[in-house]
Amino acid sequence: MLQDRKIILAVSGSIAAYKAVYLLRGLKKAGATVRVVCTPDTARFVGPLTFSSLADGGVFDDLWGANWSEHVALGTWADLMLVAPATANTLAKMAHGQCDNALLAVFLAARCPVMIAPAMDADMYLHPRTQANLQALAADGHRVLPVSQGFLASGLEGPGRLLEPEVILAEVVAHFASPALAGKRVLITAGPTREAIDPVRYLSNHSTGKMGYALAAEAARRGAAVTLVSGPTSLPDPAGVETLRVQSTQDMYEAVMARAAGQDIVIMSAAVADYTPVTVAEQKLKKQGDNLTIVLRRTPDILHTLGQHKPPGQILVGFALETDQEEAHAREKLRKKNLDLIVLNSLRDPGAGFAHDTNKITLIDRTGDLQAFPLKSKKQVAGDILDRIVSLLNV
Repeated sequence: MLQDRKIILAVSGSIAAYKAVYLLRGLKKAGATVRVVCTPDTARFVGPLTFSSLADGGVFDDLWGANWSEHVALGTWADLMLVAPATANTLAKMAHGQCDNALLAVFLAARCPVMIAPAMDADMYLHPRTQANLQALAADGHRVLPVSQGFLASGLEGPGRLLEPEVILAEVVAHFASPALAGKRVLITAGPTREAIDPVRYLSNHSTGKMGYALAAEAARRGAAVTLVSGPTSLPDPAGVETLRVQSTQDMYEAVMARAAGQDIVIMSAAVADYTPVTVAEQKLKKQGDNLTIVLRRTPDILHTLGQHKPPGQILVGFALETDQEEAHAREKLRKKNLDLIVLNSLRDPGAGFAHDTNKITLIDRTGDLQAFPLKSKKQVAGDILDRIVSLLNV
């Protein structure tokens, strides 16, 4: 899988450094040529001899040794630099361009893509400065992998665990695979919209945006140039994705219509409001009697408008979250909106719909073909949806 690929495995001083040994072995078994770079503190956990006995060549861990200029050669040699584990300290120095050890010198000299697998205690990972450093590295174009959640060396439980070696290896293999969406432009909407009633209140729904954000991250991983138009969510911007944040359905309509014509794929996963108040009070509404009447008007139907103006060759995908007669309603929406594919899920299915990390979907295309999937993580569901879209592109 990685035959003839040249990889730098950069290991920083973390208790998770022992996993890097298994990762190194996995990279080698997959056919890669691997050189190892370490920080001085790495030896506190795993000795250089362990790495050098498995890697190709010795371990580069000393800027002041006889091979002090090795960072220059490694920087031009590699096809990928993989930093695993990346501690909070190493991340901070990478984000700010510091260079006081061999790993950082190689990072600054590297001309290849860089993949980063963080590992640290939960509070350190969640600290605003660490999150800012991760976002800065992602904004520079580096691939920042997520962390896993569970018991940590400190005894705490939470996010911050290094991904398992086989998961990181799969990410490396996927990096070198031919991206199915390379060169494609993808527009995705996500999250709810908010329709203002007064300066304090609004109409909205329970959407968290998790499904749309998972789609955006997966499409970017597959090589697409992704634009995400997001309603209000608490989710961070996906790495490598242009993210535009909006509030109302009208805002989303304007952002989508300004960009839709130039897209190869449009995926409308946002839960937009169908109605909005006719008037928005300038001041907070006060209690006046037992009842309050708010007159609503229809919002722009973004999906219908996209279907009416769909350029030749564009794939248009909609979502249908239903509570009854699910398949019939989804097929009718597919026809009315001129869609190529509709993603159906039902609130009657446990673990599907809003706020969950999982989803259970059925895909129906314009020919009537139906594919039903079991309950999966939203990341896996995003992969299933994009696999189907890729098959439509190739028809």
